[in-house]
Amino acid sequence: MQYKVQIVYKPVKTISLKVKPTLEVILTVPLDIKQDEIDKVLKKRHDWILAQLNYFKKFQQSTKDLVSGESFTYLGRNYRLKISSATNESVKLIGGYLHVNLRDKSNHDRKKQLIETWYKQKAEDYFKKLIAKYTKIVKHEVAKVSIRKMKTRWGSCNPKKSYINLNLDLIKKHAFAIEYVIFHELVHLIHYNHDKGFYNFLATHMPDWQIRRERLYN
Repeated sequence: MQYKVQIVYKPVKTISLKVKPTLEVILTVPLDIKQDEIDKVLKKRHDWILAQLNYFKKFQQSTKDLVSGESFTYLGRNYRLKISSATNESVKLIGGYLHVNLRDKSNHDRKKQLIETWYKQKAEDYFKKLIAKYTKIVKHEVAKVSIRKMKTRWGSCNPKKSYINLNLDLIKKHAFAIEYVIFHELVHLIHYNHDKGFYNFLATHMPDWQIRRERLYN
């Protein structure tokens, strides 16, 4: 993978390297630094940069034209989009198609709104069932669940408030992987950090968690 590095010269004493979710690579360096020092840093951190870019790239999504024939994913399965004119607007899965019925087929914003609302409703229903299933294992109730677009995470947890945040795009992944993310975040309600206790608990109740995690990116 090729990438460009934006070098920023500032009155600083140390070098800092950042890879942003937007896939920007930014190296901030002192004003008097020599080029060979910059080259050494970039060579040394090359593998790390690639790893970060690959990680963030998994969250990047191509822009959809929202026309019939495009592919949309739900629970790990691909469906073809079918746009139809109808008085009663709706979004439904029928066979291998995601049917979107709306008054004005050319209204891109409305199509986008209908599809995102459908995904949100499906996610709320599906995630709610899994949270109910796994809270019985962690024996800790969730005070609030937030489902929203997240740039770099599939989920997060605020153990002090018992809040769980889940990425809306998680509903597009295989059920096998969704269960892992939800259980992972729920375990943080009792094990705040990724310490030995956390992984022991995770492995005890979900021995195949590593395989499930890999399905997030396949």
